[in-house]
Amino acid sequence: MNDRQFGARLTADGASFRLWAPAAKRVDLLLERAQPMRRSEGGWFAADVSGARAGVRYKFRIDDEVDVPDPASAFQPDDISGPSEVIDHASYPWRASNWRGRPWQDTVLIETHVGTFTREGTYLAMIDKLDHLVAMGITAVELMPLADFAGQRNWGYDGVLWYASDSAYGRPDDLKTLIDEAHLRGLMVFLDVVYNHFGPEGNYLGRYAPAFFTEAQTPWGSAIDYRVPEVRAFAIENALYWLREYRFDGLRLDAVHAIAEPGEIAMLRDLSVAAGNLAAESGRHIHLVLENDDNRASALDAEEGPPRGKYRAQWNDDYHHAWHVLLTKESQGYYSDYQRSPLHDIACALGSGFVYQGEASAHRGGQLRGEPSGNLAPTAFVSFLQNHDQIGNRPLGDRLESIADPKAVEAALAVTLLAPMIPMLFMGEEWGSKAPFPFFCDFKGDLAEAVRKGRHQEYAWAYAKYGNDVPDPLAKSTFQSAVLDWESCNGQAGQQRLALVQELLATRQREIIPRLAGAAFGNADVADTGFLTATWRMGDGATLQLAANLSSSEMAHKLGEATGTPIWGGETNGVIPPWSVFWRLEAR
Repeated sequence: MNDRQFGARLTADGASFRLWAPAAKRVDLLLERAQPMRRSEGGWFAADVSGARAGVRYKFRIDDEVDVPDPASAFQPDDISGPSEVIDHASYPWRASNWRGRPWQDTVLIETHVGTFTREGTYLAMIDKLDHLVAMGITAVELMPLADFAGQRNWGYDGVLWYASDSAYGRPDDLKTLIDEAHLRGLMVFLDVVYNHFGPEGNYLGRYAPAFFTEAQTPWGSAIDYRVPEVRAFAIENALYWLREYRFDGLRLDAVHAIAEPGEIAMLRDLSVAAGNLAAESGRHIHLVLENDDNRASALDAEEGPPRGKYRAQWNDDYHHAWHVLLTKESQGYYSDYQRSPLHDIACALGSGFVYQGEASAHRGGQLRGEPSGNLAPTAFVSFLQNHDQIGNRPLGDRLESIADPKAVEAALAVTLLAPMIPMLFMGEEWGSKAPFPFFCDFKGDLAEAVRKGRHQEYAWAYAKYGNDVPDPLAKSTFQSAVLDWESCNGQAGQQRLALVQELLATRQREIIPRLAGAAFGNADVADTGFLTATWRMGDGATLQLAANLSSSEMAHKLGEATGTPIWGGETNGVIPPWSVFWRLEAR
């Protein structure tokens, strides 16, 4: 049942328009002519227009002072400040009509940015690459945020109109076609959504609904006040909108630690319950994932059926940071928390999830961070070596492949792609792409200059070191440099890396995924030499065993005491080469 309060809805004889504008005295609906909207209790304005059809464009006029788009607009053909367009979501002829999704344990993610995934930068152009992803062993495509943003290029985290898929990538039916084609190939599709702030340009809510915001600030703007029922409903209905109207299989909620709600974040609980109800009603697998710097293990439950207040998993930044420090020796910023013993931190993440489970973080001024996580299922953690943040928030946007030993990266991949956590790649990582992914946006005027100034302040050391080599985030050429270099996957190095990743994911599909339901953490240990061992109890009672030389020196070591059957890496004759990884399974 679709009973959402926000946005335009088609009716039997036309369309119904609604706007929550508690600070407005008068609101007019602008179609071919202006017509007053009736005000009702709670600050709602409404108008029913007979004869209105899909495709009609409209705006709202507030107090005869400013014309604004619908904050729940389904589409903005002329960008964020233009008119909103009524979309008939029910008219799309879904082909994968029997698709119900896949269990969470099946998930192998690849994070993608629609605008740079192909030269064309559109939803429809992505379809031609889906067979490549299936052949690699990917089972789920995650799209960076699509909510309408200012201009023609953006990472997506500056979205202002949460319900409108950005017109730079195509029309709503194009997005549905992409999702439909993915489902026909057995691929899940996830969407990254941002509920901690609105973008800096095109947000008119403060004019007619200031109750949307608190006095608190996030790093990106005013905090949203989810204590207000209408505000909470706006976000929860948005999540259901993407899941229902576009049939996304799951959502990744960006930086929920920046949601300014004291104590337990009730909005997150309510959103999870609502998604769980949708999953139960529709018989679909729906998966919700968090990014949460607070490492709140209590928010997670990977094996619960439909989500009932909790979340399948969290992006495990700890896992990434420890590997990054080991592979690059970098120690600036948050990497400083992992420089003492990155090998130990990797073992901790493999053995119990988070590295920080209540310990003090020096980078955060001694603040205690995290909760114990070892009693969670390993699948409550999404593990990765690269993502948009960890590449794009570097001054040059350079990937791990450009700054680390390829053999070491391959060892890290062999651990990440076979461990019982949920693995994620960043687009192009499967062939070792070196295409940068720098920060880019398309603001104008004073806001553009403010972004430039902010970047210069944040990365002063980089501008002093690299000068004009640091890309200008506002330049179109910066965006163009981030377009994925598909041609490089045909070179020798690209083909070798593709073969490695394909073989690893085939092994995961064959040996790991069938045993993931009910799996549990075991033990992990690492020697000063760099020799790592770890075990997990799998859902069928088997023991998964990892042994790895995570150093640049060969070492004498016998794996003969391990009683399991080799599934990756083969055997050794007492000498383990540098950056070598061995996986075994011991049946119950």
